[in-house]
Amino acid sequence: MTGAIIGDVVGSRFEFDNHKSKEFELFDKDCDFTDDSVMTIAVAKALMHYDKITDIEEFKMRLIYDMHEVGVRYPSCGYGGRFWVWMMRGGTEPYNSYGNGSAMRVSPVGWFASSLEECEMLAAATAEVTHNHPEGVKGAVSVAGAIYLARTGHSMQAIKEYVSKFYTIDFTLDEIRDDYDFYEICQKSVPQAFEAFFESTGFEDAVRNAISIGGDSDTIAAIAGSVAEAFYGVDEDMKETALSYLDDYLFDIADLFEKRIKKSVTRSGFESIYITDCGGIQPIPCINK
Repeated sequence: MTGAIIGDVVGSRFEFDNHKSKEFELFDKDCDFTDDSVMTIAVAKALMHYDKITDIEEFKMRLIYDMHEVGVRYPSCGYGGRFWVWMMRGGTEPYNSYGNGSAMRVSPVGWFASSLEECEMLAAATAEVTHNHPEGVKGAVSVAGAIYLARTGHSMQAIKEYVSKFYTIDFTLDEIRDDYDFYEICQKSVPQAFEAFFESTGFEDAVRNAISIGGDSDTIAAIAGSVAEAFYGVDEDMKETALSYLDDYLFDIADLFEKRIKKSVTRSGFESIYITDCGGIQPIPCINK
């Protein structure tokens, strides 16, 4: 999840002032968190109410509640128009979106899930509360699935083969950089984020690749960063710097999620991740009033 926050913070100053190069200072005074980080943290908050999710509809209710509870605190953080209306008016129904918001916020699922099947099921659920168009769901599922495979020790080639079930990526970053424009939809930004990861040599390189093509820079970098974190890991100093841009409320949720993630070695030799007791998280309140 931290990889998504880093990508968002780094890309924030380039979203509407694209920088089509890999050469730039990673962090500066103009960086900030945006809706990408806010909604990623909201998904993490919802997941922390569970050890195992068995009732998808209940989870969706929990997620809607937490997305509102977290999101309304930041009305000017860069939400898309329809999502802003859904958020600020207390919406509970999806609106058939295929925007890339479903893919930018899904990374906590890739760390929570204990199997690829569960990962895909939960990722679809996180999309469907708003982005229930097939392309919106596909964006979330493919990203979460790639994260799950990356953090369970699968190779770059295996992740590419998995992603190819969702998207045909028949371009390089160099081939699209000059003409790539601003797209906020999954089908024109998620494949590009994947290619930024596929061409990378490390976590930071993946984020720089994502920024270098322009477009919706914070979101493309958040998606690429979320997969790259699971594959490469993240330097602690970089993580600390990025998280310093969050306010105390967001930082505390993000920090709690990181602390709840524990590693155990499975018989296959891969690392599986589970959420420990949620401590001070409160029971689900009634949201049907």
